[in-house]
Amino acid sequence: MHKSGFVSIIGRPNVGKSTLLNAFINQKLSIVSSKPQTTRSNVIGILDNKNYQIVFTDTPGFHKPKHKLGEYMIKSISNGLNEVDLIIFVVNARKEVLNSEIEMYEKIKDKKIPKIFVLNKIDERKGEEVFGALEKYSKVMDFDEYVPISALNGKNLDTLLEVILKYLPEGPKYYEDDQTATNHEKFFVSEIVREKILKLVRDEIPHGVGVEILSMKYDEKHKRYNIEGNIFCEKDTHKPIIIGRDGEMLKKISTYSRQEIERFLGSKVYIRLWVKVRKNWRDDNNYLKSLGYK
Repeated sequence: MHKSGFVSIIGRPNVGKSTLLNAFINQKLSIVSSKPQTTRSNVIGILDNKNYQIVFTDTPGFHKPKHKLGEYMIKSISNGLNEVDLIIFVVNARKEVLNSEIEMYEKIKDKKIPKIFVLNKIDERKGEEVFGALEKYSKVMDFDEYVPISALNGKNLDTLLEVILKYLPEGPKYYEDDQTATNHEKFFVSEIVREKILKLVRDEIPHGVGVEILSMKYDEKHKRYNIEGNIFCEKDTHKPIIIGRDGEMLKKISTYSRQEIERFLGSKVYIRLWVKVRKNWRDDNNYLKSLGYK
């Protein structure tokens, strides 16, 4: 018997959806940062085994959109819920149930598919707090299963996998053996660069930053990938901050990006990045499309 199916991971920003996907796939597919709304597009990861194949979709965090990019992100969540076999609803271990969580639950409660409630980050709470949180959520949200985990530490991930397989239908392999993702390489490269900006640059800037990979070609002579890209920011005052004094910040972004891209591609990389101001690009359909937000 071979099981297979599509599983959507949803929840508010910063609850650990991307960390959960990366932990299951054992590969960094979704970028991670402490900034909310880090994930902007659906990221698909494939967990392949001789007995099953699970196709996970990591969706953007549910929030109130303030621009067209935000609307795209909310649309991505809806798209991620189409034609799936199972939904994983992720929340953090906290004392109170948030209205936004109730609102998101209302959008999925009538779907006639199994739904698993995942209480993440239990490593940050005491045992009685975890049980108290599970009890509070179970009183206002009706799920098929309730599973407490720590995606960061891998705690109870084996239990969550068992629960997923319990509800997953029998089916064929949808993707080739050992394939771990469906997003193209340029997407992952641009996301790696954006992650480094999120981690290195001030809090007020990252939400207004986009990354466009202009070219990505393998250089046979030097046995490396040559990558060129643009970093878009929304304000004139943001550009010198991203570049830094004597170009130090841009140099850091480029270096850290190159190191991770080399690990991702398994090849040497040469990367050149330019910083450009594109005011209000998050509300400009043309720029959104050029950055892959279609």
